[in-house]
This record gives sequence, structure tokens and C-alpha cells, in this order.
Amino acid sequence: MTRRLTVHDLQSAKGSRKWLQLHVDTPAEAAAAVASDIVILSCEPDHNLEAIRKAAPLAFLSVGMPHGAVASPDEAVRLGFAMMKRGADAVYSSHSPRFIEAMAAEGIPVTGHVGLVPNRATWTNFRAIGKTADEALKVLRAARDLENAGAACIEVEVVPVRLADHITRSTPLITMGMGCGSACDTQYLFSSDVLGTHTGHYPRHARRYADFVTLEAELQEKRVAAFRTFGRDVAEGLYPEARHEVDMDDAAYDRFLTLSQSLRTQTL
Repeated sequence: MTRRLTVHDLQSAKGSRKWLQLHVDTPAEAAAAVASDIVILSCEPDHNLEAIRKAAPLAFLSVGMPHGAVASPDEAVRLGFAMMKRGADAVYSSHSPRFIEAMAAEGIPVTGHVGLVPNRATWTNFRAIGKTADEALKVLRAARDLENAGAACIEVEVVPVRLADHITRSTPLITMGMGCGSACDTQYLFSSDVLGTHTGHYPRHARRYADFVTLEAELQEKRVAAFRTFGRDVAEGLYPEARHEVDMDDAAYDRFLTLSQSLRTQTL
């Protein structure tokens, strides 16, 4: 890939390619993703955004707009443009379709969300969504609303595989599937789940491919050991050594002392 991936590229490949997608938290994770040929990424709009963009300059990057960060469509457009300026290729939004429609009307690619939407989970609890016919219809209707609002992509989270497949086949939107089997246009996981970076709950649809909790604990032990050795060396006079210091010759120091006396006289 010699240029940054675009919405047009993704839509042109719909139905003919399965993309891998990761939500990353750090520039190192972004760089590792693209080195593994994972070129669709998402991230938060925090202090790491610009560095993540720099680490993955050609990847398609969907950046999350915090739910409730805007209170009107105009504010959504303003913040959406600001996020695009910082490096986003699309703006994730779990706000209502009228917010998404406003951004889309100004040419901002938007990623919507149906199924289990964590920002709206007080209405559903954290569970699979769409297992009954009536609830599945609500999910489909929500997807249609996002499509009609002009969204470019849609995250489909923890819905039955057949429902995810139906949505994917019946919409031009790029479906980003998490916990939906292999039905969607992308296979989407969080890097924290893939890497095993925490000791908390792991969702059923996730799989750990590494144990970064253990690796980080080992690194922390090495940090503590190094810091303690540093402290001991200072206490015992083993650090700093002459090779760590900068000195001046005797003539220069004598000259300095003379000049310092004149400075003291001027001060008094």
C-alpha cells in the first residue's frame, strides 16, 4: 500500500475482501498492527492520537467521539472536523442519527454502532442483542437509520451471526464486526484483549494471543531492581563516576572565582 486507505477503497472491496481491524491504545500497537498487515484501526481521541497516526500513516483510522462530548449537530460537526485535522479518517459516534447526518453532510466519514452499544448499555445491559425476531428488527432498523443518515461504516457488536450477515449483505456500509462470527466486512477486536494486557473481564468473543500482564509484571520487577541499584550506587558513592562528570581546568576555575567575587561586590 503506497497511500492511505480511504472510504472509497473499503466500499469498493465490500463483499470481496475480509479486513482485519484492531482498536489500539498506543503508537507501538499501531506500528505492530500495520507490520502485521492490519490496516484498519480505531483509537481514542486522547494524547496518543497524533502519535498513532504517525505510527500508521497509511492505515484507515476511525477515532472515537466521546459520547456526550457534543450536545448538538453543529457541535458534532465542529468536533468531527477537529478530529479529522488531528488525523482521523472517520469519526466513530454513538450519538443519534441526526448528529451523524450533520457530520456526513459536511463530508466527514462517520462510523455508527448497532447491537451492543456500551454507551447505551443501560437500556439493554451487557448481553447479546437481537436474539429475538423483534429485537433483531430493531437492530436492523437502527442500521437502516445510520445508512439513511449517511454513515460510511457501522460497528456491529455481539449480535447473532445470521443477523450480522443479513445487515452486511443488505447495506453498502462497511460493517465492522465484533462478536458476530465472520459475517461482517471486518473482523474487529481490541488490542488489549488480543495482547492480554489486563486482569479484568474478557468478553466471550475475545481471544488472548499473548500474556502482557505477565510480561509487564516482569518488566516492573526489572524497573524496581534498576531503580534500587541506582539508589544504592548513589548512597555508596559508586555513582556518579568521573566518566559521568564534566570538569573545567584549574585556570578557568580560578578565573571564575575572580569573576564571581566582582559579581558579589556589584550585588552588595
